[in-house]
Amino acid sequence: MVVAEISLTPIGTADSSLSFYIAKSIESINDINGVKHTTTSMGTILEADNIEKIFECAKAMNETIHRLGVKRVGILLKIDSRTDKIQSSQDKLDSVKKHLKGS
Repeated sequence: MVVAEISLTPIGTADSSLSFYIAKSIESINDINGVKHTTTSMGTILEADNIEKIFECAKAMNETIHRLGVKRVGILLKIDSRTDKIQSSQDKLDSVKKHLKGS
């Protein structure tokens, strides 16, 4: 199981709001089979069985923003590739929460 977080930053747009570009980039991965994604305020969590699917999403998201006329895109991609067990992003979060006081 591969869990990743991707954050794309369109650079040089006419407006300081980037939500339009981010929304379009997320729409571009809706039909990629074998990938689950969840959008947060700071990025998009991707889950797939292999790293190639993560890279496919990153490429689609980047190309979508460029097709919208943005000349430069900054991308932060964090990847957790685990082969010893299947662990979703929710499983990872639950594992941390069990150690928090008051949980």
